[in-house]
Amino acid sequence: MTAEKNRPAGLLAIDREMARQHTDALASFESNRETAAKVAASIRKNGRLVLLGMGASHAVARAVEPLYRAHGIDAIALPLSEQLGQPLPLDGRTVIVTSQSGESAEVLRWFAETGDHAETFGLTLEAGSFLGRTVPCLVGAGGTELAFAATRSLTVTFALHLAILAALGDDPAAALAALKMPETVATDAALAALGTVATVVTSGRSLQGVAEALALGLTELSRLPCYSLEGGQLRHGPMEMLGPKIGIVLFRGKDPTADLVTAMALSVVETGAPLIVFDASGMPPVTGAVTLSFKPASGLAAVFAMLPVAQRLMIAFADSRVDNAGTPVRTTKITRSE
Repeated sequence: MTAEKNRPAGLLAIDREMARQHTDALASFESNRETAAKVAASIRKNGRLVLLGMGASHAVARAVEPLYRAHGIDAIALPLSEQLGQPLPLDGRTVIVTSQSGESAEVLRWFAETGDHAETFGLTLEAGSFLGRTVPCLVGAGGTELAFAATRSLTVTFALHLAILAALGDDPAAALAALKMPETVATDAALAALGTVATVVTSGRSLQGVAEALALGLTELSRLPCYSLEGGQLRHGPMEMLGPKIGIVLFRGKDPTADLVTAMALSVVETGAPLIVFDASGMPPVTGAVTLSFKPASGLAAVFAMLPVAQRLMIAFADSRVDNAGTPVRTTKITRSE
């Protein structure tokens, strides 16, 4: 009889973070209303917003980018490293810098090299960090995330954006309900479908930011070259790679882009590539895909429903591929070099 594999210490640390992510996210939304109102007032006044961050923080920004645009805001998410090297002019723009630690190398250098920060705000998990001390910040509940791959920090940061979006006029009820009553969706079939793939490519349309967050986590934990392509970008050439060794994960919400995600899913099935669909569209499942079904939802309500399930799939996939998943071998939690 084969002995059961012990759960790696790195994954146990992630388990602890995930166990409190919903509670911390709800607390973060409630405790940051005042600062969120100030950020919203700046965004409303300027009409233009730049979201700066690295890694998972940038993935969150990509996910909320369309939600700010829905308010008529000229919103763009850029990696902070790109802003350092090829800067977008920031005059007349509200800037939100996101850093879970508030101490990453790019954050320190950007503030050292830029001047007026009157319209700059931060999102962080550490009030006492460099970022927290330098500009007005929305601060996530629960303190620093100790585990390597971002899980709780993602959920909490999304909740901070929810507070800003609510101050801009969004109704947060559906998103808050998704946090208060998480959906239980089994991932066993999805994990089995990805059992022999050499890489995983994630993709979405309006939910592309969530796809990017999942791809980053898959890469960090499994050490395989998993990555993300926006749905249109996947269509324009990279379809050539598809086949049984390339796993595809699509995100479909109840929004105007759902038909495009469906069309992509049908094309993927034709190639024989294993396909997983995170589906909150309310539409019929695509034959040939492993569908993880959620209540119909869009925006942050869809994000909060899908994200914990995607995290569980990410962790299980990594645990099936490496012995010490969750323990970094080439990087650190806080990236202090560029």
